Amino acid sequence: MNNQPSIISSPEIRLFVILAMTLSFLLIASFIFDLKIQKGDLPISSGIAQKSFPEVTLGAKAAYVYDARTKTVLFAKNENTRLSLASLTKIMAALVAEDLSPLYSIITINGDALRAEGDSGLYRDEKWSLKDILDFSLLTSSNDGMRAVALSLGAISRADATSTEIINDFVGEMNRRASKLGLKNTYFWNETGLDETNVKGGAYGTAKDMNALLEYVLTNQPELLVATREVATTFSSIDNYLHTAKNTNSITSEIPGLIASKTGATDTAGGNLIIIFDPELGRPIIVSILGSTEKGRFEDAEILISAVMEYINNN
Repeated sequence: MNNQPSIISSPEIRLFVILAMTLSFLLIASFIFDLKIQKGDLPISSGIAQKSFPEVTLGAKAAYVYDARTKTVLFAKNENTRLSLASLTKIMAALVAEDLSPLYSIITINGDALRAEGDSGLYRDEKWSLKDILDFSLLTSSNDGMRAVALSLGAISRADATSTEIINDFVGEMNRRASKLGLKNTYFWNETGLDETNVKGGAYGTAKDMNALLEYVLTNQPELLVATREVATTFSSIDNYLHTAKNTNSITSEIPGLIASKTGATDTAGGNLIIIFDPELGRPIIVSILGSTEKGRFEDAEILISAVMEYINNN
């Protein structure tokens, strides 16, 4: 009998080492991947959206549908693609304005504000409460109204600041707030969302970021967008001028359980629309649509709302 100990050949040792290293690498990679998911560092791709959500075809470049109660992504299309935001920008502007000043503070519509593109019927030197001018500006997408807010609240500590410096200070607060909220793909160049040039938008963000912004508002400051549920309403300024405000969302009355909405449209953006609606009691659904057309954004919204209703009825 041969009592010599068996000796594993050199090729077998190399094969064992290679297999052990490969297994270790896979385990480490799996751990890092799981950690990133837990931290929220990885984007949610369209493929992870609910498989049972109805198949839809949209004209929009990007869209995101999210069930805020169950924390479920129902639908996603190019949700991490940065696109021009247009007047969706005004939601962040309103959020920052409420941070900077009480809602009863007075906003004056000065000449610089009225030079903003578009005429929403405001009068020079007219005075509004901050709450009313924010509601009016969000409902009608008023550029002069939101610019008046920024000019009143930006660079408050600097009495000698120019209009440009005041606006830059206010927009800086908007970008700091976006960073604080974790909106990594969102950046603002101005407070209205108006295009800076014919090729550069006034703000950029993603459908997923806009969804996160709306979820934050819904959870923490739901009163911010209450006015955007209305088809039309009348405001009275402190000077007792009456202003009839019509919602820029033309399908407001057709959305079941509408909680909030905001439109946006410029040459660089095309047509944008974000909404929160509650098809059941206590089940808010957030829909973000970017890069459609002025008319197509509403058609895309109707398609997604119908798909949500079908999904809920089947589940």
